[in-house]
Amino acid sequence: MDYPDLVPGVLLRRYKRFLADIRLDDGREVVAHCPNTGSMRAVNVPGCRVWLAASDNPARKLAWTWELIELPQPDGSVALASVHTGRTNRIVEEALREGRIAALAGYASLRREARVEGARLDFRLDDPVRGTAYVEVKQVTLKEIDGHGYFPDTVSERGRNHLLALASLAEQGERAALLFCVAHTGIPDVAPAVHLDPAYAATLREVAGRGVEVLAHGCEIGWRDGRPAAITLAGPLSVSLTRQVNFALGID
Repeated sequence: MDYPDLVPGVLLRRYKRFLADIRLDDGREVVAHCPNTGSMRAVNVPGCRVWLAASDNPARKLAWTWELIELPQPDGSVALASVHTGRTNRIVEEALREGRIAALAGYASLRREARVEGARLDFRLDDPVRGTAYVEVKQVTLKEIDGHGYFPDTVSERGRNHLLALASLAEQGERAALLFCVAHTGIPDVAPAVHLDPAYAATLREVAGRGVEVLAHGCEIGWRDGRPAAITLAGPLSVSLTRQVNFALGID
């Protein structure tokens, strides 16, 4: 997925969930739309460099949208994380259509927003030979102090309902998969966040035992002329259903 020309700045604060104050590199302070309804734990870091998309649409209340944040890592590198949860399905759809998710490749057609009993799932894949597969996508940006990635970053009853809908489909003989889209280049793997939502973690373990496939893929950021130009789904990452945060490590 290509970005428009992004503009750099520094995050001053995020507030009222959907607003963020940003100081642009030219010194202007602007209010940007924050397209993320979650807690943004570990990616809402004032003082970090961020990247914004500008809009000249006069109907928009805010001209700026917060897209990415740069996060210093323990090894001295800098990771990028996408805070725009509305981009996630587009990133995954692009990869599905191009056959870049090996576990879900080979289907003849793709349909967005598949309605099933009790939920609406992100994708339905169909093929006359392979049959049908339902896919629910979740964006992961929470990197905890032990260096690992976790989902969700707050209690998610809606996410738990999606898991139960997938399990029901699997028990009816349909293929059902949860795909973690890890939109943080510093996250090496994923586990359910039992420390933040123990019910979700328990349900994920349960539905995996009932036939739901649990997949994870990272993301790559492409640069052009010194700025992020594109974000694409990268290779698979490992998923642990049992790991818990070791807060004693304090390495991140």
